[in-house]
Amino acid sequence: MKKSILGALAAATFLSPVAAMAETEVQFWHAFTGRLGELVKEQVADFNANQSDYKVVESHKGNYSETLNAGIAAFRAQEQPHILMVFEVGTATMMAAAGAIKPMHEVMADSGAAFDPGAYIGSVKGYYTSTDGDMLSLPFNASTPVLWVNRDAMQAAGIDPDTDLSTWQNVDAVLDQLKAGGEECPLVTAWQSWIHLENFSAYHDVPFATKDNGFAGLDTELALNGPAQVAHLTAMGEWAKEGKFIYTGRRNEGGANFRAGECALFTESSAGYAGIKSEAEFAFDVRPLPYWEGVGNAPQNTIIGGASLWVMEGHEADEYKGAGEFLSFLSSSKIQAKWHQDTGYLPITAEAGEATRIAGFYEENVGTDIAVIQMTAKEPTANSKGLRLGSFDQIRGIIDEELEGIWSGDKTAQEAMDSAKTRGDALLRRFEAANR
Repeated sequence: MKKSILGALAAATFLSPVAAMAETEVQFWHAFTGRLGELVKEQVADFNANQSDYKVVESHKGNYSETLNAGIAAFRAQEQPHILMVFEVGTATMMAAAGAIKPMHEVMADSGAAFDPGAYIGSVKGYYTSTDGDMLSLPFNASTPVLWVNRDAMQAAGIDPDTDLSTWQNVDAVLDQLKAGGEECPLVTAWQSWIHLENFSAYHDVPFATKDNGFAGLDTELALNGPAQVAHLTAMGEWAKEGKFIYTGRRNEGGANFRAGECALFTESSAGYAGIKSEAEFAFDVRPLPYWEGVGNAPQNTIIGGASLWVMEGHEADEYKGAGEFLSFLSSSKIQAKWHQDTGYLPITAEAGEATRIAGFYEENVGTDIAVIQMTAKEPTANSKGLRLGSFDQIRGIIDEELEGIWSGDKTAQEAMDSAKTRGDALLRRFEAANR
């Protein structure tokens, strides 16, 4: 009986050699749902279908904050994924997580997968690179804020939809016209801290924090209560009071309003393209993020949002080889060009951007190159290369709370930003003490 069982197993193995060579599984946790989630599933399916050594399994773990927290909890329980999506404000936290991450440059060197650090766009790569110039994570979905325009709403209010909206001075005048023309939601925004403080500071070349916005040391302090930031938020507070700026929430709640045609102007990520293109039943276009003429060195360059992919420690060599192959696949020109064109996220390599241009995509989809130009037209300064602050997710929560005080009229912009600095600096000191 024993011989017959062994014989059957041997025959099964002979008839199905694949059974003896199971694919190495790579777990990938991310924060995408909706159209972006569908596109990630397509990428994973494409990778899995075009090779037989590895199988990437993607899992949605909630929003950005929830995905980061899930990854941290999983590491403590020794159940961490191989690849974890972490939004840009979690970069300092991941860098400080000694023993939890395996830097991308090490993963790629060990795996032997195709990897050229010089191929990545500098303004994107720099955010996720150590002071020694080594890439720590793969920039995956990198975006920057732009201004979306509902052309139908502009026309309905008697305004030329091609009106120059490059400066906040011009936007201010148009908001008056929109309100007078009966528009109930002249301006709405997503990600208020990222757009109206973090990017505002970079675009006007004024510091958001000391120590090169945290890149030069953990002993950084917030500088978001400076004259330029306070003046901008004061203007927005007046717009809110007059019903020209409608506040809808801390994240991207305003996106639903804009896509439904309820608002005329919308400050949002360039990656809003995927949802707006698929849902909007009105004519729209995309413009550069406005700046205040005469303030700082505006327009400088905006900074990225989105997330990068971190490889976590605690796995086997063959699994890291699979992770490296998948990251290399995601970086390839073909995949990056399609991702950029489908979503509005920046192409993370110059080659993917050039491939998109040659294909005529920018000519056929006017304005889709604005985010790339806005990020790359000028060499980044110490104030505009990004932010690297500890506990920044919690600090953003503080900032959101203080901004809501401005929009409701309960605080002046100066009072709110002074409070945000005091409360945020306390978290920075705690982070510094824990990571000395």
